[in-house]
Amino acid sequence: MGKVYDRVIRFKSKFPGGIAWRIAKHAKVVDDFIDTDEEVIYAFCAQKNHKISEIFNTYAIAVTNKRILLGRKRLLWGSFLSSVTPDLYNDMQIYKGLVWGRITIDTAKEIITLSNLPKKSLDEIETTINDFMMEAKKKYQNAKEY
Repeated sequence: MGKVYDRVIRFKSKFPGGIAWRIAKHAKVVDDFIDTDEEVIYAFCAQKNHKISEIFNTYAIAVTNKRILLGRKRLLWGSFLSSVTPDLYNDMQIYKGLVWGRITIDTAKEIITLSNLPKKSLDEIETTINDFMMEAKKKYQNAKEY
């Protein structure tokens, strides 16, 4: 299929137990918006909501060498795509519950909550996003100085 779908399936096989629906459709939304000079570093799927009981807002999330993309295909027509660039990234919070975990990404414009993630996946997701964002922020800071 696509780059994002392959990575999401790899994530699901490595960390079973999360809740995700229609992964191929959501991953295609993200794939459609990846630029030709953009490389997918990491991808996973999660629910984009604040409550663990809401299980029908699955998103495919991709960390690329430029940004984080969150995509969702609507049931009948249309789709949603959010993009978080390093200059908008503030910080991240991790919550581990009894069964699932939640990641909250604070940006300059919104707070993105990704829930119903397998607890064992939280460390890998947090490390990947933080490593990418910290390196990218250094590049932005160096570019501003000149």
